Amino acid sequence: MFNWFRRQRVSPTTNEEQKSPTVEPTPAEEITESTPTETAANEDYLNLAKAAFKNIQQKKQESAPPPEPETIETPVQEETQPEMEVQSAPAWMQKSDRLEVLKETAIETPVTEDKSLNFDEDFIWSAKVLADQGRKAEDISEQEINWLKRLRQGLGKTRRSLINQLKAIVGQGPLNENAVEEIESLLLQADVGVEATDYIITTLQNKLKEEALPPDRAIEYLKGILRDILDRPLEQYGNSTFEPKKDLLNIWMLTGVNGVGKTTTIGKLAHLAQQSGYSCIIAAADTFRAAAVEQVKVWGERSKTEVIANPGKNTDPAAVVYDGIAAAQSRGVQLLLVDTAGRLQNKKNLMDELTKIRRIIDKKAEGASVESLLVLDATLGQNGLRQAQVFSEAADLSGVILTKIDGTAKGGVALAVSQQLNLPIRFLGAGEGIEDLRPFSSYEFVEALLSGD
Repeated sequence: MFNWFRRQRVSPTTNEEQKSPTVEPTPAEEITESTPTETAANEDYLNLAKAAFKNIQQKKQESAPPPEPETIETPVQEETQPEMEVQSAPAWMQKSDRLEVLKETAIETPVTEDKSLNFDEDFIWSAKVLADQGRKAEDISEQEINWLKRLRQGLGKTRRSLINQLKAIVGQGPLNENAVEEIESLLLQADVGVEATDYIITTLQNKLKEEALPPDRAIEYLKGILRDILDRPLEQYGNSTFEPKKDLLNIWMLTGVNGVGKTTTIGKLAHLAQQSGYSCIIAAADTFRAAAVEQVKVWGERSKTEVIANPGKNTDPAAVVYDGIAAAQSRGVQLLLVDTAGRLQNKKNLMDELTKIRRIIDKKAEGASVESLLVLDATLGQNGLRQAQVFSEAADLSGVILTKIDGTAKGGVALAVSQQLNLPIRFLGAGEGIEDLRPFSSYEFVEALLSGD
């Protein structure tokens, strides 16, 4: 089992006893000392990627079930209807019979989807990103490779519009007024936000005044600035590893306006928790939005997660949360995900509702670890940032889940959230599949945003 919260493979029986691995010197640092040329460094990364690919393939072969022996079944001859009856049947009826035969055959011999892993440029880049975080070839998993590929593809549009122009600008020495305006325009177009943009330009300008950096080194310094912005909120909210705490009930309340993917995110988060070895149930407390409860139930089925819901219409959300806590406590569940309403039309009603839910949690689940996470659509840009500002006032937020990081999104909104609201990004969604939500890593995000073409 691969625990995504700790980014390591663990045994289901020892999940709570595992500790995060000690980060060793990165290959980039070792290469700097032993291989002075960039060519040698790239060669080392390529060799590591080859070793990781070979190791993944071997693990897949070892875990694959043995092939079942082929059995030849003697076809049973069915009684046929008299020829006159067949001919007398309507043409559409005869066609329907043939379709039924085809359906039965398809069920007996299903077509399996090709999920083979390719050793391509994306694989090499993904392996390099993991290696730079201290991962050895034998520790790199297929799940991580696939996720990094999706992340890089999701940020591809933003990256291609940024990287080449930034290299051309920062490679000319200290930033003059025209260069500052160009960088400012690029960052604002990527939804980085005014405050984060001003901080980035000022910091980069001060560095280039001290030292003339070639384009590649200037981009590396810029990456450090972005990581600093994304990691700074963690100083207030705790360590970067965000996971359910052991030996107590964890309650994560998810808020967000309609359409940002809140219900979908809850289903993906439940799947992520289940796959990582944490027991989980969902409380469908968004009782006022039409079909919200039914949507949660569908995602509960997909993620094989129990859903606590009230069959009535317009029921009290706090009552559903109360029932969810009782169910979690009686079953010894580690994580309770709460789907809450997110209506911005009346902030007072929103605050009253969230306050009531929190009061129920404090009374019914004293000592539980409670988190309040805002689901934010990355494609909304600055409009999404304004939503985050309202929710940060109405709810005691402890983090953001950024969704819809695909070809249409401008990933810079993550920097705006971190800089302006001082909220850490906890999870990132880059796709529509149930596997397309993962814990946020500032290093991986910045590399996907500013590495390569």
